[in-house]
Amino acid sequence: MKKPVGIIGAGSFGTAIAKILSKNSDVYMYSRKEETVKRINETHTNLDIPLAENIKGTNDLQKLAEQCDVIFPIVPSSSFRNAIKIISPYIRPYHIVIHGTKGLDVTDYKMDELDKSISRGNVHTMSEIITQETTALRVGCLSGPNLASEILQNKPTATVIASRFDEVISAGESLLNTDTFHVFGTNDILGAEFAGAFKNAIAIGSGILTGLEMGKNLQSILITRGLREMIFLAKSLGADIKTFFGTAGIGDLVATTTSTNSRNFSFGKRIGEGEKASQVITTSNELAEGYRTVAIMNFLAHHYKLRLPIIRMIYSILYDDFDPEKAIAFLIKYPYAVDVDFL
Repeated sequence: MKKPVGIIGAGSFGTAIAKILSKNSDVYMYSRKEETVKRINETHTNLDIPLAENIKGTNDLQKLAEQCDVIFPIVPSSSFRNAIKIISPYIRPYHIVIHGTKGLDVTDYKMDELDKSISRGNVHTMSEIITQETTALRVGCLSGPNLASEILQNKPTATVIASRFDEVISAGESLLNTDTFHVFGTNDILGAEFAGAFKNAIAIGSGILTGLEMGKNLQSILITRGLREMIFLAKSLGADIKTFFGTAGIGDLVATTTSTNSRNFSFGKRIGEGEKASQVITTSNELAEGYRTVAIMNFLAHHYKLRLPIIRMIYSILYDDFDPEKAIAFLIKYPYAVDVDFL
């Protein structure tokens, strides 16, 4: 594309996607912090990561929106709606907006005030936020096994661009396809977004098992049964479960639940090693999205009368300081009867 591409967010994943985009297009990377913008433009680095010279830093959202027809918002879900509200005056219907945030937004509740009445009406995906807050019509999401650290090392991987509009998928393919980064497409954006959000909760549980040195057998069972719970909840929320068996589903789940480069896995591992969730949060540089997602999933399950024992136990460990080993003992004895009951 002749026009530059915009990135909103200068964290590790935003930086990784900017590096990929820079191989096919000029890039504007937005940050609120003037020192970050200055460092990108003067030293061509961010977070000690070398950047191509065609990546330019900016703290001017109006300029970014005017210069770029395609914009990638990649900010934490907790601040996503506010970020979209800030740029919304500059977004026009001709823009293509493809987010890279794997989380959920809750309205009418604060995260520390969630109760058992939360339903789908209170929970929004990032694409829904974009359409609610802006005039953008062509919206998509970036999903799949995209560990930022591996992308930054130029290790080969694939991703999924999900959108109801084929032209959004085509734009994502032309901008992101490289020798080491392959793009798949799907029109099931809701399934891709739920899969991308839910797997972070299972990754925390997998990290807890690893911190407790419970072994690969139990970890593989947690991942498998965790996928089952992801699918049951997604079906209740109206998603097509086919996406959960593809790159944005199982592919992302496997990567996030087994890699020390995953923030959510590492978050859980520290808890398994004896830390409290509050300690991990206060000493972490970047947010583990799964911490919020676990609470949202837990109360959605209650509302829809779903039995999701893994999510319930992870929630109890994170929010009620429940003993992880007691949680494992409970799950081992849980009366599962059928192996595959979600197809």
